Amino acid sequence: MIIHTDGGCRPNPGPGGWGAVLRQRQHVREMCGGDPGETSNNRMELTAPIMALEALTRPVMVHLYTDSTYVRNGITKWVLGWERNGWQTAAKQPVKNVDLWKRLQLACAGHRVEWFWVKGHSGIADNELADELATRGLEEALYSRTTSSGSLSGRSPLQLG
Repeated sequence: MIIHTDGGCRPNPGPGGWGAVLRQRQHVREMCGGDPGETSNNRMELTAPIMALEALTRPVMVHLYTDSTYVRNGITKWVLGWERNGWQTAAKQPVKNVDLWKRLQLACAGHRVEWFWVKGHSGIADNELADELATRGLEEALYSRTTSSGSLSGRSPLQLG
């Protein structure tokens, strides 16, 4: 399973959107959602992989691509130390977005997830698509003016993963 994710806000902080592309062989699932209220780029960047991983129906090996060093470093380098320190940073400050970090840990727990950083807007097709989906999620959230857990659209009727 290959997953590309993206998230962002306009402005930051402000309304935000997230997008994810889940690909397993020829099957593709696109996901997006957003928050019309006050959120942040980092919260949307975290929400995208959470929603993608939570959508998987069975344990799988996942290669997860993000253009957020915050998300990749947080989940691969920092989160275990934060948890060990009672969700405090090395500077003894409360970890921001702790609710989402805990949810991301839980979403990862059922899978073997390898994390990869990719440069945003560098022509990687599924990263560009995830960016477009995040924009769609933001626009749909603003249009509906209700917080959305995500609208799903997929090119395959088959369940992935």
